[in-house]
Amino acid sequence: MDQHRIYNMTFSSIYGSLLKKVERKNRTEAELDEIIRRLTNYSQEELDAYKMNDKTMREFYKKAHLNDNRHLITGSICGIKIAEIQQPLMKEIRYMDKLVDELAKGKAIEKIKRQPK
Repeated sequence: MDQHRIYNMTFSSIYGSLLKKVERKNRTEAELDEIIRRLTNYSQEELDAYKMNDKTMREFYKKAHLNDNRHLITGSICGIKIAEIQQPLMKEIRYMDKLVDELAKGKAIEKIKRQPK
């Protein structure tokens, strides 16, 4: 399905939800920003701009220079295996969801970054 509701939601609203999730688990906004920047290759200034404007998730990902190592992010999110997601944009969104879940669960930042071996 190419028109999933999340595609047209603003990044700023999604970010607010992600931030609340990690802060409830005693993680910081700086840590959240670090993993999002790592995934998207946005600078902090670019990310800050997206946090403040009304660009959609589709626009957020369209401009991103996604990390080449994101394929190392595996497992399930919301009961769905990432490897089985067919729609490219949804897969990118779920990669970020997975990283944020790991951050909220207390996983070390260096492990979340998934350096190639």
